[in-house]
Amino acid sequence: MKILSIDKIREADAYTVENEPIADIDLMERAAMELFVWISGNTEAGKKIMIFCGCGNNGGDGFAVGRMLALAGFATEIILVRHTTRLSPSCEANYQKIRSLKSVRLTEIDEKDPLPQINGNELVIDAVFGSGLTRPVTGFVAKVVDHINECRAVVIAVDVPTGFYCDSSNTTNEGAVVKADYTLTFQFPKYGFFFPENDKYLGEWKVLPIGIHPDFISNVKVKNHFLTNENIRPLVRKRTKFSHKGTYGHGLLIAGSYGKMGAAVLASEAGLKAGAGLITVHIPKKGNTIIQTAVPEAMVNIDSHKKVFSELPYLSGYNAIAVGPGIGTNEKTQNALKLLIQDARMELIIDADAINILAENKTWISFVPKNSIFTPHPKEFERLAGKTSDDFERNEKQREFSIKHHAYVILKGAHTAITCPDGSCYFNSTGNPGMATGGSGDVLTGILLGLKAQGYTSLETCLIGVYIHGLAGDIAAKKHGYNALNAGNINESLGKAFKKFET
Repeated sequence: MKILSIDKIREADAYTVENEPIADIDLMERAAMELFVWISGNTEAGKKIMIFCGCGNNGGDGFAVGRMLALAGFATEIILVRHTTRLSPSCEANYQKIRSLKSVRLTEIDEKDPLPQINGNELVIDAVFGSGLTRPVTGFVAKVVDHINECRAVVIAVDVPTGFYCDSSNTTNEGAVVKADYTLTFQFPKYGFFFPENDKYLGEWKVLPIGIHPDFISNVKVKNHFLTNENIRPLVRKRTKFSHKGTYGHGLLIAGSYGKMGAAVLASEAGLKAGAGLITVHIPKKGNTIIQTAVPEAMVNIDSHKKVFSELPYLSGYNAIAVGPGIGTNEKTQNALKLLIQDARMELIIDADAINILAENKTWISFVPKNSIFTPHPKEFERLAGKTSDDFERNEKQREFSIKHHAYVILKGAHTAITCPDGSCYFNSTGNPGMATGGSGDVLTGILLGLKAQGYTSLETCLIGVYIHGLAGDIAAKKHGYNALNAGNINESLGKAFKKFET
């Protein structure tokens, strides 16, 4: 799914109006119907609904959905927030329709009027300002926003919360912003939805389709994408009847050290479950019994050092190489990693301590093979690329790193972000807070290795790997909940995750 900037969203609306063709007010009616279906389907009968409407098209959406809710029997009160004397044409049309409805209580307020009482038992719908806002919300409207935020009622924002900046950071937003429990946004998620600093304003967000013209969606060029099932399904290859283990490649995993062999176990098991024909794990001597007991399907290449990765195995014959889970940062390990970077003739998957070593030896990064995949968590990325003031700036720095080093960077977290050598970014839709647990990243590295070994491109590997990893976590969470979820549960659920793409 494409993520459009606010300018592009305006173009999408205008293109649809002109080329469907459809009148602006009828497109508003279509959006309101989607709002009505969601709200009525998730609101108990008899619930009082208070809708705060502005004077633009966001307010028009509020008037239209208010009419539909009232006609469906919901006790509906609409408050027109008169921040200007003129309403937009479509807002004016829906305002007049509300005036003719006796079942709706309509109140108009301006800066001289007292604010309406919200008892806390109502459902509050915020339709004051939408995504087109370009300046901080201050003055009278800010008082309305603060009033909504102080109430104990459930708050639903129409398209975006009033005062919310969609394309830039809200950490520098000096105006008032509604803190919604739910945000019902139209057709496309907004760029600002994918950053932790904005979560307190959005609550749980849903994308509602409103029938934007498919030609516009198909042809518009964007740098940001939201990964969904529809993106991943065409990428996953089906196994053929006469295939064999050699068909699906041989992956080399360099992982583990004394006290950290669990990382090697989790990653190697994930690589096999992701479909690699063969996985060989290069480990210190003391890890041999652990690996061969825990993952008997994996082959083992044993380092001469008892406790750490200190030397390269023979690299010929492998289709993919991953390095980093649990290897530590011993000096011998650093030297061995440097040799790997120099000698590898293929893209690498670089995780965990391998990233930390590169962060201490930044001149080595330019020698990493092009189209390699880095998989840092936020602190590892900060060590690698430097500190940032907010998450928007970090995303820009992530893109710059991908462009400069012709690399793919998977920045792990909620809506894991994948940046590409062309500067584009993909945000993931799967995953949950239960995956914030030790070993989860090792599982991801193993999945990536298993996919890369099968001949998927680096981009395909990143997209499928991140999505499947999160999907397996979601499947595991249904069984174990968030608190009890562990990395092994994610591995156990990989089969069910991949099975969803077999039909």
